[in-house]
Amino acid sequence: MSAGRIAVVDYGMGNLRSVAKALEHVSPDARVEITRDPAVVEAADRVVFPGQGAMPDCMRELTATGLREAVVAAAREKPFLGICIGLQMLFEWSEEGNVAGLAVLPGKVLRFPSHAMVDAEGRKLKVPHMGWNQVYPVIEHPLWRGIPTDARFYFVHSYYPEPGDPGLVAAYSLYPFAFTCAVAHGNVFAVQFHPEKSQAVGLQLLANFIAWDGRFGGSAVPLPSDMATVRA
Repeated sequence: MSAGRIAVVDYGMGNLRSVAKALEHVSPDARVEITRDPAVVEAADRVVFPGQGAMPDCMRELTATGLREAVVAAAREKPFLGICIGLQMLFEWSEEGNVAGLAVLPGKVLRFPSHAMVDAEGRKLKVPHMGWNQVYPVIEHPLWRGIPTDARFYFVHSYYPEPGDPGLVAAYSLYPFAFTCAVAHGNVFAVQFHPEKSQAVGLQLLANFIAWDGRFGGSAVPLPSDMATVRA
């Protein structure tokens, strides 16, 4: 499938230039557009939905710019990549500000619970979770091609998704418990980490997205047992 036009959704939250530059690097023939225009999102062949900041602010700005409907439509019909807040906004609700998300995917977004933020040696872990962390894919998906099963990606976040359907989980990471850090459903793939800041493995993931036709089918491996019990 040709890369064609790639829309990077700009709703005023975060510096999107690094995302666009990384996409241009892996696909120099593609037309990469940072856009606030819903019509450009609708006309694009594939859509990247990044963002940084607080969930309530992101949802408010997405609606104020008129991009909300275009983003939801894109997530239903064309290759779609969510990054960081762009992952979290796809779910139904976030604990950050007690705000509703786009409800493209079932589930909620939770803050790392303070009582659980202790490593194996009893040392307190910081929130936000910031830095390089290993990512463990649990499905065979085109976006994981050429990426080691324990590759390190760059994270900056205080919240993580808890999908309502375990079948949505595409990968997990550990901080200190296992949490969902990537999801996949049909033409949608979304990650909590920042591929544009993750050097070679991040560029490989973006290159895989460019080559992806938006179809998904693959087998899964068992999830860690502590993913279901961490909030207890």
